[in-house]
Amino acid sequence: MKKEQAITIWEGCDPDISKAIERFQDRWHPYSTASRRYPIVRLIQEVIDPAIASYMEALPVRYSSFVSGVGAGINFSETISLVGFDAMVRLQRQLLRHFVKTVDKQDSRDQRFVATIESLTSLVWDCACKRPKKSTTTGVNLNAQRKHGFCELCGELTEFADFMAAASNRQVYDIELQDRKRLELSHQYCVKHRPILANGSRNPAYRQAKRSLAQFDLELARLNRQCAKRATPQAASGDPLVDRYFYHYMLGQTVQPADRGELRNQARLMVDSKLSDRKKQILILQWSGLNQSEIAQKLGIERQAVSKALKSLASTPRMLLLKE
Repeated sequence: MKKEQAITIWEGCDPDISKAIERFQDRWHPYSTASRRYPIVRLIQEVIDPAIASYMEALPVRYSSFVSGVGAGINFSETISLVGFDAMVRLQRQLLRHFVKTVDKQDSRDQRFVATIESLTSLVWDCACKRPKKSTTTGVNLNAQRKHGFCELCGELTEFADFMAAASNRQVYDIELQDRKRLELSHQYCVKHRPILANGSRNPAYRQAKRSLAQFDLELARLNRQCAKRATPQAASGDPLVDRYFYHYMLGQTVQPADRGELRNQARLMVDSKLSDRKKQILILQWSGLNQSEIAQKLGIERQAVSKALKSLASTPRMLLLKE
């Protein structure tokens, strides 16, 4: 049987948290985000939550504001259930960076705290990536399973996930966070893409993004494939020129496969900028040194069509244009 990946425990992590993570991994084989019988959040609740609670009791109260949800009186596992695994990793990294900038004195207690939170963040990410024990598919649609983290239409956090970050960071204790209905915050969309605006009117940005959802998913899949393997064209668009565009585009980016929010935002930018496959073909051919007439001949279209496309690309965000 293929050995599963080991959860990274950072050197200096709290001993009790380390032991809890080891117990967690001893039991996690049948658990996953996709399993109804063995939901992995339940195992986090059983094994990890008590260890975190015990560890936080030994620290000054101010430290709780740097652990997602704990500062707002919510268990680690419950926060994951509310915002999703992807968002949990993103939120926890933001909180840890804030801790390092504002509180960290580099003494033994703070060094242990950083190592402990890094270990817990690694656990969350490994849980998000863990394949089900039995799967009839070649891959797992993680975005569909963890819809409560990122907006369904872009890479921003949902309203609720964003609120959770603010609540934890500011130690908002006077709000009943567990009463979802009272919050009236979206678990599916960010502030920009919520269907109904605060004044009760329909949101045109939501309607536009919803109409282009299929194209958004298509561009996101291409970006994910290319980002995972940068050495050769991997977008699998069905067109060699489009694949070459994604290959050279990704070479100019620093984004990594784990940066799911950024990849989603790039896909949304491509769609909203109306960067069609035809325009991608023209961009890669122009980048290769062809003039308008040569591009037209290569694509079997009129030169005027190439000229018109290039003029429309003048307003395209610079990051979508290939670097020299």
